[in-house]
Amino acid sequence: MTAITDTYFADLIRRLQTLKTELADPMATAASVILEAARNDKRVYVFGTGHSHMLAEEVHYRAGGLAFAVPVLVGSAMLHEGAVISSVYERTEGLVRPALERYGMQPADVFIIVSNSGVNAAPVEAADYGHEVGATVIAITSVAYSSAVANGRRRLADIADIVLDNGLPPGDALIDLAGTDLKVGPASTALGATVLNAIFAEVASELAKTGDAPIYLSANMPGAAAVNERLVKKYRPRNPHL
Repeated sequence: MTAITDTYFADLIRRLQTLKTELADPMATAASVILEAARNDKRVYVFGTGHSHMLAEEVHYRAGGLAFAVPVLVGSAMLHEGAVISSVYERTEGLVRPALERYGMQPADVFIIVSNSGVNAAPVEAADYGHEVGATVIAITSVAYSSAVANGRRRLADIADIVLDNGLPPGDALIDLAGTDLKVGPASTALGATVLNAIFAEVASELAKTGDAPIYLSANMPGAAAVNERLVKKYRPRNPHL
């Protein structure tokens, strides 16, 4: 067990170090776009299906997180209402648009779409929708995965304005189990959350220089209730999940 644990940790650490270098430019571009949106009172929407939806919740009402982040939560494309049917939903064309329309996305908003495989109908159509409303579309995806399985299908990586390639292999899992054809240790959530939080931290740092960083505090910290209440009041009109 120790060997597997060590291997998994070592692989994750190596990949994070690689992403820090290889994504430096697109992460800086993403931070710049989000910063501009924040300064113009725009919103940053985050959407994913299946396990990728966790990155939308990762930035929602989060201690140390930015209050203008809005999760796009489509229950039938997540896992809690039925994991098997959610897999069907995310592959079915035409189902995601009605859910997106309820969020009131506007021109110059930012739409972050998370999809490790990058080829399912829901994230691809979400990217199209983002462009239709005039949002900047940022993808967090595995280019290697989508390249391997596209088979002529459109890829999120080909549609997004900014692509943050997590560098993961097809299938997500990293560790071979000896004597089998199985792999364990998926990494897309850990890598994606780190990249996303790093970008948001950069944006917050720039906003703080002018004293207007809308950052939530942990509910147990002194003064948190007043700070968070003020932020919720400001951002609730365009965030149906507050």
